[in-house]
Amino acid sequence: QVQLVESGGGLVQAGGSLRLSCATSARTFSNYEMGWYRQPPGKDREERELVASIMGRGGGTGYAESVKGRFTVNLDTAKNALYLQMNNLTPENTAIYYCRFEAPTTQVVAWGRGTQVVVSS
Repeated sequence: QVQLVESGGGLVQAGGSLRLSCATSARTFSNYEMGWYRQPPGKDREERELVASIMGRGGGTGYAESVKGRFTVNLDTAKNALYLQMNNLTPENTAIYYCRFEAPTTQVVAWGRGTQVVVSS
């Protein structure tokens, strides 16, 4: 079972930056993908939106259109950690941010408990 623990959320003014971290216990999967999802205020779990993703092998990344050029996702396999650098934040980025792990070949999916990001105007 994979465990994920997010950190780094907080309150920041518009235009500011935050760096989210996700510590993972996943070590032995050969093919996996990790991502950051957000759940805006008032939205349900089923309405979580993909923010950024990265492949465990090869490091290919993907971003939501709204964050391209402002957010950067990276994976440190030596530290078993996923990061999300968020720059030029806007109030629309306010949400709970969740880390997700998926290993398709073994059907393993895991979510962290989330970290709250609040951007004030």
